[in-house]
Order: sequence, then C-alpha cells, then structure tokens
Amino acid sequence: MSDNFIERPRYVCALGGAAATIAALPGGIPILHSASGCAGNFAWAQNGGSGLQVGGYCGPLSIPSSNVQEREVVFGGDARLREQVESTLKVMDGQIYAILTGCVTEVIGDDIKTVVSDFRDQNVPIIGAETGGFKGNSYWGYDLALQSLFREFVERGAAKVKNSVNLWGVVPSADPFWRGNLEGVRRLLEALGLTVNSFFTSEDTIENIRGAGAASLNIVVSHVYGVEAAKLFEDIHGTPFLSLSLPVGASASEAFLRSVGKALKISRQKVNTVLSREKQAYFRFLEPLTDCLNDLDLQRYAIVVGDANYATALTKFLADDLGWLPELTVCTDPLEDEEKDRLTSQLNVLESRYKSTLVFETDGSRAIEHLQKKWPPAGGQKYHNAFSPAFVIGSSLERELAQTIGAPHLSVSFPVSNRAVLDRGYTGFRGGLRLTEDILSAVVAGR
Repeated sequence: MSDNFIERPRYVCALGGAAATIAALPGGIPILHSASGCAGNFAWAQNGGSGLQVGGYCGPLSIPSSNVQEREVVFGGDARLREQVESTLKVMDGQIYAILTGCVTEVIGDDIKTVVSDFRDQNVPIIGAETGGFKGNSYWGYDLALQSLFREFVERGAAKVKNSVNLWGVVPSADPFWRGNLEGVRRLLEALGLTVNSFFTSEDTIENIRGAGAASLNIVVSHVYGVEAAKLFEDIHGTPFLSLSLPVGASASEAFLRSVGKALKISRQKVNTVLSREKQAYFRFLEPLTDCLNDLDLQRYAIVVGDANYATALTKFLADDLGWLPELTVCTDPLEDEEKDRLTSQLNVLESRYKSTLVFETDGSRAIEHLQKKWPPAGGQKYHNAFSPAFVIGSSLERELAQTIGAPHLSVSFPVSNRAVLDRGYTGFRGGLRLTEDILSAVVAGR
C-alpha cells in the first residue's frame, strides 16, 4: 500500500459525502457553512463520477451555502450562517435541513450547535454536523451525517415494532448504483415480510425516518460504512445491528436472507420458501444463457478493483455465481487494520473455495504491479502461462489497466464517468442477473 500519498482518490472530502447523504433523504436540504466553491468542486468530482448524477432539486449545483469570506474568518461566521438558513427556508422547500461545516468554519470554531438549537426552537426540522473536509473522506462524511440524523432527528423512546428494520450501508453518490442497490436489498427484506425503512429510496418518508427508533433491528450492508452510526444508534435507541456484506447475486443473497432470518427468528420454512421462489425465477432467466457460457468459453480470469463494499462483493459474485477466476482483488480505501481483517475474512469463506489475492492499495495505478507479482510478464519467452483471457471490473480509472493487459472492462465502483446511471442496481437476485448481462455484454461487445 502507498502510505505517503493517494493517487487518483476515489472519494471527496467529508463535507461532500455528508452533503450527498442529506440531499438523498426525502426532502433533504443540506446547507453548507463553508467557503465558496466547495459544492461546485465536489459536484463534478463526486456526482459527476457517479453515473452523471449531477442535477436534482437540491443537487450539488444548487446547494445553499454561506460562502464565508475574509470578514467571517476574522469576525466569525455565525451571523452569516443565520442569514443563510433564513434565506434557505424561504427559497428551498424541504422536510429536513442540515447545516454542514467545511474546513474554514471548522478551523475558526463557528458554533453551529447554537444556531441549530435556535432554529429548532422555532420548530424548524434542522440538524447539524461538523464535517470539515480534513476529518475524513466522503464515506466518513456519510457516517457523520447519519450520526447527526440519529442523534438529533430520530425520536427517542419509541416502542419496538416486531419485524421492522432499518437499512443503510450503501453510500449515496459514492456508490454510483446506490438507488438500485438499496431498492434491491429492500426487495429482499420485504420478501421475508419485513417492514423496511431504507432512508434514501422513493418508498421512504420523513415520518418513517423520524420513527426509525421503533425498528427491532438495524441492517448495515457494509463492514465499514455506517458501522459507527449503527453503534451510536444502538447506544441511543437500543436497537441492535447486523453488519453484512453487500448481497450481489444469488449466493450472497441467500446468505444474506438466512442471516437476517436467523437474527429476527423468522422460521426456517419461511426463509426457504422465499429462497425457493427467488432462485427458481433467477435460474429460469439464467438457463437460456448457459449453453453459450460453456460453448463460447466465456469463463475469464478477472481483476476486481473497488471500495470496501464492492471489492469483496464483486469477487464473491464472480467466483461463486459466474464461475470465473478472480485472481486479484484490490481494495482502494484507506482502512484501519480491524477493517482490513473484516474484509479479508469475507474472502476466506467463498463457496467455490477459490483463493483470490486481496491487496489494500490506495494507489490504483499499482494494480498492474500486484498482478505481475502473481503473474509475471512473458519476458520474451515463447511459451508462457499468460493472464488470458482476462476481464477487469472496477471503475472508469481501470480502463488504462484493461488496455494494458488487453482485457474488456466494466465500470461498477466509483468513479463511473463512462456510464449514465438511473435506477440500475446489482444487489439481490435480480441485480445478479443485471450484472451478468453487463459483464457478458462487455465480453462479447467486439464480436
């Protein structure tokens, strides 16, 4: 891993992640208390790399901001912030507002808590989060925004409702397919008869979010993102959480449903009934393609490059569902040792028992070096065990890697700037079918 620098970072600052998170809530209006230009910078760096999702009612190009200048740096920006909040309430029609701080206002020590408290006394649904960019990347900004939501907005003391769950762990905009992925996981849970509050889908309401404390279980589809928020939720609202891998494809979805069923004490018979129905439909769609998979020899070696959610989830799908050989898995997130251990353990339990080499590398351009350690180049030899036929699944930044080894390529993990994304997702059984389509379409595109 490159310890001294991060080449081609696959995220923005904490402020950008928090802003995308709040904007994804139903009626969510982020209010930036930061220097001018922050929103514009992460609009294209973050949302532009998320399948071109730059617009929207309160998208990154129209986010309210205090745009602090030298005057506020010297004398404090509290008055300017109050002015901006008042203007935003007049102009932007929202159901929840969130003040998010940037680097400058964090450094000068502006007190947003008092501002938030004063507006809450006026019955304004508003929260605040200290999200200075130096605190972390966009994934940590997502966690900070959720923590503020759970601490300041979700009602406390709610009676627990059986078979009611909250769902998070898919990061808006940092996952280009976040809408479809959340809907895919939600569909799996609803198949078990659960009432699901997923915060960011079109099915969610601000009233459901306010009553999220009534859930009997929180499900985090990540071993890294949103875990700290889940711990805070458990401390405040007394709801335990379950941290699971992003369920991409049939094998992962089955394991996901069985884990949830066990945690909620749902009968094994009911879980089996749901799985039987889902698998029957899944393989009915997949069956007509199996002859071509075999006769056209579409099996491939693969390199997977992605964040903490996608790196292991895609590797599992390729090995356990598609029958491919994912030789190298590169996780590009800067992680703590404990987080690395969690991800490593996920690849030790592949159903296919295939051993993929997992490396943690923030410098994405070094993926080729890690590959060559396992598959040395020919070096002029006539007979050589080549890494071919191959496939690269990662982000738009992996196109160069794919060209270097002469392999097709599919962009899935952030950034995705060469695809337009609406509601496509890869979670669940249906998501596995979509991913199979996209991968094999990339393989045969040149025929």
